[in-house]
Amino acid sequence: MNRFAMLLLLASPSLIAASSPQVPAAIAAAVAAPTRTAANTARDRYRHPAQTLAFFGVKPTDTVVEIWPSGGWYTEILAPLTARGGTLYAAGPWEKGLNGVRAMQAKDAATYGKVRLVAFPAAAGAPGVPDNSADVVLTFRNVHNWRFGGQDRARETFASLFRMLKPGGTLGVVEHRLPEKRDAAAEEKSGYMKTSSVIAFATGAGFKLAGRSEINANPKDTADYPDGVWTLPPSYALKDVDRAKYAAIGESDRMTLKFVKPR
Repeated sequence: MNRFAMLLLLASPSLIAASSPQVPAAIAAAVAAPTRTAANTARDRYRHPAQTLAFFGVKPTDTVVEIWPSGGWYTEILAPLTARGGTLYAAGPWEKGLNGVRAMQAKDAATYGKVRLVAFPAAAGAPGVPDNSADVVLTFRNVHNWRFGGQDRARETFASLFRMLKPGGTLGVVEHRLPEKRDAAAEEKSGYMKTSSVIAFATGAGFKLAGRSEINANPKDTADYPDGVWTLPPSYALKDVDRAKYAAIGESDRMTLKFVKPR
């Protein structure tokens, strides 16, 4: 770990948030939206969406960018939250990377029809998020994909996120957490990232670390499984092998980091 990253990790206690921040009524209502699927609400006990969005300070009037929404787990919450006074961009690989959100729009246009689909990373001829336009950019369990398999795209990706945000805007990151003492090479194959690595990528792009939270921590997770983080639920990469053991551990231990773009 470089000295700068270590200093950030040892930042003043004021950067460490309470485990259960007060949840605004608008966020609580969005998490309780009847349009959410039962399979997704069942995972709230692991993903803590109300507390996570409260920690990031997401407001109903914000312009929010959700990076790589995949099947739309958080989209189910963010769309109702921003429906009346805000804007939600779903940003993913063009075009197949947004098929999950397209399916949601086709099934329930009333709830998801206003979600704007944009390319991320940028693609020729495809819509994108305008520079300096977003109040909040959110990425959930994606950073390892930018570091995965020895192809390090994390630096350029964080630079793109920086350009999207207005000065003073927030970047919220949730990511599978690799213990700091582990070999950094594990980041290329396990699905886990060191907190120091994520902080270094973000600050290298110009962000300032504004807070850390243990909302999504899981001390049962040892982060050393045969098939990486995908060994745990909900993936169960080993299928029925030791399934009860991994079910008892639950979903991964996750860092929750809040960054800001300086004004």
